Amino acid sequence: MSDFTMTINGKSVPGDSTFGVVNPATGKVFAQAPECSRAQLDAAMEAASKAFPIWRRDLAKRRKALVDCAEAVKARLGELAPILTQEQGKPLTRANEELFGTAIWFQYTASLDIPVEVLQDDANVRLEIRRRPYGVVGAITPWNYPVMLAAWKVAPALLAGNTIVLKPSPFTPLSTLKLGEIIRDALPPGVVNIVSGNDQLGAWITGHPAVRKISFTGSVATGKKVAAAAAPDLKRVTLELGGNDAAIVLDDASPKKVAEKLFWGAFTNSGQVCSAIKRLYVHESIYQPVLDELAAVAKSVKVGDGMQQDTQLGPLNNKMQFDRVNELLEDAKKHGARCVTGGAAPAGGGYFIAPTLVTGIAEGTRLVDEEQFGPALPVLPYRDVEDAVQRANRTMYGLSGSVWSSNPERAAELAGQLDCGTAWVNQHLAIVPNAPFGGAKWSGIGVENGPWGLLGFTELQTVNISKA
Repeated sequence: MSDFTMTINGKSVPGDSTFGVVNPATGKVFAQAPECSRAQLDAAMEAASKAFPIWRRDLAKRRKALVDCAEAVKARLGELAPILTQEQGKPLTRANEELFGTAIWFQYTASLDIPVEVLQDDANVRLEIRRRPYGVVGAITPWNYPVMLAAWKVAPALLAGNTIVLKPSPFTPLSTLKLGEIIRDALPPGVVNIVSGNDQLGAWITGHPAVRKISFTGSVATGKKVAAAAAPDLKRVTLELGGNDAAIVLDDASPKKVAEKLFWGAFTNSGQVCSAIKRLYVHESIYQPVLDELAAVAKSVKVGDGMQQDTQLGPLNNKMQFDRVNELLEDAKKHGARCVTGGAAPAGGGYFIAPTLVTGIAEGTRLVDEEQFGPALPVLPYRDVEDAVQRANRTMYGLSGSVWSSNPERAAELAGQLDCGTAWVNQHLAIVPNAPFGGAKWSGIGVENGPWGLLGFTELQTVNISKA
């Protein structure tokens, strides 16, 4: 698998050099990706800049292009899914879900309106508020949902009238490069450019003078660097960063009823979801039954190579993350915590960690206080619900959270007290294209998805027309 190329000005462009891409199920390089040079990035930026003045003019044409992109992705799911599984690790069924979701996001975004607000229209004056595109958008995407999160940026940026230069994570570049190939014919040259490379390429993009807006999804630490790099040129930024999401299970919840939903809210994609449950607070009266039910689910789940049909959870995506989760688990054990399930990497190759439930743990332990981004869940008891809410909010993260109860109204009132961008009741990870997604505090700036995400790719212009 070495025939992957970048998309620059509507053409297939190989890199001046390549870098290896590791299959996390084996821990070995299985493909090569192009390494974008500084000159090639400049060419992509120039192509995007030249395409912008014409692309911005015709909204109907942009809508049709997004629909065409959706159809192109759906037509080639069978080709894309194995690439995504081999570089990211997720099971084929989950890869297909991500890719189908990518098509849905393109299709939904094509239906959105870009409003013109009329503040005054009388015999003397018509006063309008219009939305204008920025120009060239620089987009940087992570390795957990590489194709779908690319669509979260590409689709609204294009509909708003911008052009884009996108860089995927060096851990998962191949499926995004293939996406560029698939949608290339649906778009005029230069409108979408997809380049690949290591971290230096991301720094070049954020600092490039052609870029007027940066859309970044990734870690808090890197997000802060992106914001700092954007500041000297006053580039606009949308940052979707990490989370340490808390779920609170109230005393009236049914352990049997909530256990499976809680499990998948925490362990979907092997816990590699920014808005997954990272801390679970359970009322002491039902703590043990909930823990027992979760353990039963965890022990029933098949962990393995995502290319195997019966796999439900794949490996962690990369060795750095694999080592980090193991480090957090070892630290928890040193502080007296106990792993009810999992807790150790199985023998053999690959970055596998079985779903791990951790008890006997409290705040002040790294696994509770930090974002683990992996299949290790601390389960903490509480006695007073107000205390649980305070503990849930005692973090610099604020992406999402959830409350679980047999009384949805009671749970909804408590969910409103969580300091986060999305609060769910009796569910978690229910992310939809027509609702805004973003975080409070360190979890981000701005939102993605829905009309709110679309408008994040525009700036306001006041048009004051004198009729006198």
